[in-house]
Amino acid sequence: MTPTGRPYATGDQGAHILLVDDDPSLLKLLGMRLQSRGFRVTTAESGREALKRLEAARPDLVLSDMRMDEMDGLALFQEIQRRSPGLPVIILTAHGSIPDAVSATRQGVFGFLTKPVDRDELFATIDEALAQTTTANGEGDDAWRSAIITRSPEMERILEQARMVASSDVSVLVTGPSGSGKELLAGAIHKASSRADKPFVAINCGALPEQLLESELFGHSRGAFTGAVSEHRGLFQAADGGTLFLDEIGDMPLPLQVKLLRALQERQIRPLGSTASVPIDVRLISATHRDLGQAMHDGEFREDLFYRLNVVNLKLPPLKDRAEDVPLLAKYLVAQAAARHKPFVKGFSREALNLLASSAWPGNVRQLVNVVEQCVALTSSAMIPEALVAQALVAEENALPTFNDARAGFERSYLVKVLKITEGNVTQAARIAGRNRTDFYKLLARHELEPSSFKPGSAHSEAS
Repeated sequence: MTPTGRPYATGDQGAHILLVDDDPSLLKLLGMRLQSRGFRVTTAESGREALKRLEAARPDLVLSDMRMDEMDGLALFQEIQRRSPGLPVIILTAHGSIPDAVSATRQGVFGFLTKPVDRDELFATIDEALAQTTTANGEGDDAWRSAIITRSPEMERILEQARMVASSDVSVLVTGPSGSGKELLAGAIHKASSRADKPFVAINCGALPEQLLESELFGHSRGAFTGAVSEHRGLFQAADGGTLFLDEIGDMPLPLQVKLLRALQERQIRPLGSTASVPIDVRLISATHRDLGQAMHDGEFREDLFYRLNVVNLKLPPLKDRAEDVPLLAKYLVAQAAARHKPFVKGFSREALNLLASSAWPGNVRQLVNVVEQCVALTSSAMIPEALVAQALVAEENALPTFNDARAGFERSYLVKVLKITEGNVTQAARIAGRNRTDFYKLLARHELEPSSFKPGSAHSEAS
């Protein structure tokens, strides 16, 4: 038992400790002592090596010497905090002093122990750190994040931040490319929050025309507009007590941005056609694949709303940057699809998995889901072959795009065409397009087109 009356961590719990010390003999000795208590131990002889170990696998606790060449224990702790906020760190030193201890604990180091370390004190401190971490993380319950399949250190870091921010009611902006799982992350934050037993309501702000989007968000009274034959409760009211997820917030029209900002500031809404305000209690999570900084510069997104939404920003990486997750996701998805359609399908061949892992995935996880579904639908064998994956990848590349993607593609193609016709003359191009110069420049900036590259004699590679 520990001095606090709790049992020591044992092999049944198998907590993983990263042990860091530049003295190989002490590293070995302390590692053996920890293993004798049932801990899984990974060792590192420097701070740099410890950070590499962290990239490979996140431990439950870090136990580090203070005095080391190049990177001392405090510097290592600061880097750990940046990469893995909340990971407990205990620092050991043969040069213990009050200033060092005060500095370490003020910065968030869990414990500060002096060498030679008393065995009972060491294990009591470890036990307390692990117990507090377990309590803070909901006693190790990962149900909140069960929809997100990953072994990527970057994704684990994002999920750790998501877990920490879930406990507060601050607004969160999730950014990342289309199909990267922004709604899944928003749902996970909701499940980890105190609002988990209340509704999680989602809407795509780019999928509806302005008046319909306003009605969906804020509701309307009977007769508010043509076709409003009855009163309608909006999504703010539907999500009362829970979480409202606004996907593609960057596509919200400016007039609605004003109304949303007012609702967030006043914590109440006024349905269309109504003179009465309704109090609301919602946690807002929004998402976008657009560059809102550029949108603000172009006058397409309100700066005051941006800062209201972007209290915490979680940025999801594209699937190509977490290639280690592709085989894991593919195996999970094929099991799901097989259970629904073809129970005899057991998985992908090794060659097929290799092809999946090496693909670029411009459509991210959403594209991977489609490819797996196609493969399961078309296979006649238990193991899906490489050739079928290649076929599905080609079919996906030629698939009908979403409305937003198709519109963006048409816009860009049209702009390139008028710039070619006018040889880069923006005034003439804007006149042909029926837009004023300011709006036309905004369109060019959105599609990263430079008029000067279309002038005679200028080399460019834009497609017609």
